[in-house]
Amino acid sequence: MSVRKLKPITPGQRFRVVNGFDAITTDKPEKSLLAPLKKSGGRNSQGKMTIRHRGGGHKRRYRVIDFKREKQEVSATVKSIQYDPNRTAFIALLEYVDGEKKYVIAQNGLQVGQTVSSGPSAAPEIGNALPMNAIPLGTIISCIELRPGQGAVMARSAGTFAQLMAKDGKFVTVKLPSGETRLILSGCLATIGAVSNSDHQLLVSGKAGRSRWLGRRPRTRPVAMNPVDHPMGGGEGRASGGHPRSKNGIPAKGFRTRSKTKSTNRYILERRKK
Repeated sequence: MSVRKLKPITPGQRFRVVNGFDAITTDKPEKSLLAPLKKSGGRNSQGKMTIRHRGGGHKRRYRVIDFKREKQEVSATVKSIQYDPNRTAFIALLEYVDGEKKYVIAQNGLQVGQTVSSGPSAAPEIGNALPMNAIPLGTIISCIELRPGQGAVMARSAGTFAQLMAKDGKFVTVKLPSGETRLILSGCLATIGAVSNSDHQLLVSGKAGRSRWLGRRPRTRPVAMNPVDHPMGGGEGRASGGHPRSKNGIPAKGFRTRSKTKSTNRYILERRKK
């Protein structure tokens, strides 16, 4: 993993920092695992804008990712590590011994030619997916299920990882990337290792146009708006805008939006850091 700082031969490249793509081994995706991806532009089924600052962007095709790792006790070989325009992490193309191919989230250190597998009898090595009751304590894990068979939902973005802290009966204690410590059913699958592309947080786009290529439209500062448009708008001159809050009036800093009566609250042992 590395990043490259470009020479400032144009204004847009002066501050730009790009990914070195050292881990990428091919630029051609597996055709059988591609699916069309339709853009919504932030509009719902009625055509009304429900999410602001979305639209445009380069055309993409979705890479069908195997988050469930259902093909258990069957070994697979890593054929290539690829870039995925739909996520921050890199993806790995696996070819199983029976010839089937699947994409999975690539872990840091996963190499082409390496053999990976999933299931209770798999070794706790990078890229293997195991139930958490079969993973040694203290292991760095990622791509974690919340319900058995649901598929990975946590610790999937670039550079993220969690740590298995303890086992107690049918639950295990996991420390999540946010700092939250929670109980998860021990039968849930998790993949050994941290997610690839940990340098993603160091990238600098360099110009507004690169955000447009990603489908992100410009965002107007709330303090520059009128009171009719935003709670922080209005005022004479360069008024500060009052307490930071969203367009709907929800405070932006320190205000807890999680429901106090949510059924899964009892599984959270320690809240994430404020």
